[in-house]
Amino acid sequence: MKRLIYILTLALVLVACGSRRGYFSLEGRLLNLNQGEFYVYSPDGVFDGVDTIKVEGGRFAYETPCKEEGTLVIVFPNYSEQPVFAEPGKSVTVKGSASHLKEIEIEGTDENKLMNAFRKQISQASPPEELKYAEQFIKNNPESAVSVYLLRKYFIIAENADLGKADNLIAIVYKAQPKNGNVARMLRYVKAAKQCAVGAGIPSFTAQDINGKAVSAASFRGKVAVVYTWANWNYESRNMRDRLRRLKEEYGDRLALIGINLDPSREACMRSLRNDSTSTITVCDQMMFDSPVLERFGFGGISENILFNAQGRVIERNLALEDIESKLKTLLN
Repeated sequence: MKRLIYILTLALVLVACGSRRGYFSLEGRLLNLNQGEFYVYSPDGVFDGVDTIKVEGGRFAYETPCKEEGTLVIVFPNYSEQPVFAEPGKSVTVKGSASHLKEIEIEGTDENKLMNAFRKQISQASPPEELKYAEQFIKNNPESAVSVYLLRKYFIIAENADLGKADNLIAIVYKAQPKNGNVARMLRYVKAAKQCAVGAGIPSFTAQDINGKAVSAASFRGKVAVVYTWANWNYESRNMRDRLRRLKEEYGDRLALIGINLDPSREACMRSLRNDSTSTITVCDQMMFDSPVLERFGFGGISENILFNAQGRVIERNLALEDIESKLKTLLN
């Protein structure tokens, strides 16, 4: 009997201290949201693909196998994103309001505690101040997983990212985390982005489109072209894809579009393109953020783009949609 009580007590202690061994879990409650669902993905390989978290009565729970520390990104119903830093055997609690998602708090690990402090710091900051705070955080905490996330968000995939500053910050983080494969990947992305900077030519690459047809730099040589990244679970990138397809209908063969899809499933990608009557090229190798095509163009994430002129030179990177439309009008009319 004493042995049984001991086992039950130990089990309760283990549950109270965290998730199951080899797993990471989160649970929480958001005010002003009764039912719905979130998407969740991992940019650094905690798990592959995209999962869904169901919300019922404002509450939600999620568990995933987790062999090493990494990052989960929750995509909320309004398509805003927030990171959660995962550790094997740990669990966290998410608290906040659906009306103020930038102010949520995630309790349970030191890395999430650091991210909470950063969220509070930038809650009322202007974009230049936010960038400054992110840079200072990275310099002060180069060994942190939060720094890796902020480095990617603010200095790799951001519009008009400063690649020189990104290089310097990556070097600082890499020195503190020399075995972190995600930091090494950022080094490769920045190198590729510099080689595909404004004025550079089309990078050599080979891939297959969604229908198995070969795609290379020759596929859009001699045409004005936009190469962009998108995923079904990211609203901003889907909106960009749809706007670009309408421009393709307007300009016809004078405009080439190559969309690099980051969905983990080719079938999901094909379903979303079922009604696409344009000759847009779509590449989906099902490798998400590990795609070699993504790296070849120096793309670090979703909803990025490069505009090439008919001579095959980069005009701009990561333009807003309105700016893409304006540039194409100048080039094609």
